[in-house]
Amino acid sequence: MENNMGQDTNAVLPDVNPENLVAEVRAELSEIDNMEVSEHAARFEELHQKLNTALSSIDGM
Repeated sequence: MENNMGQDTNAVLPDVNPENLVAEVRAELSEIDNMEVSEHAARFEELHQKLNTALSSIDGM
C-alpha cells in the first residue's frame, strides 16, 4: 500500500537499530529546522511515516 507521497506504508525497515534511528531522526529534524516553514509539513509527514514504520517493525518481533 502506498501513501499519498508514493511511499510504501507496508515496508518494514530492515534491522531497525534504535541508536541509528534516533541519530537519523535528529539529523532530519535539524534539516527541517533549516528549511522554509512552508516545507515543514511535508517533511514532518515523511518523518512521521518513518517512525510509524519503525514502530510497526518492532511490534512484529
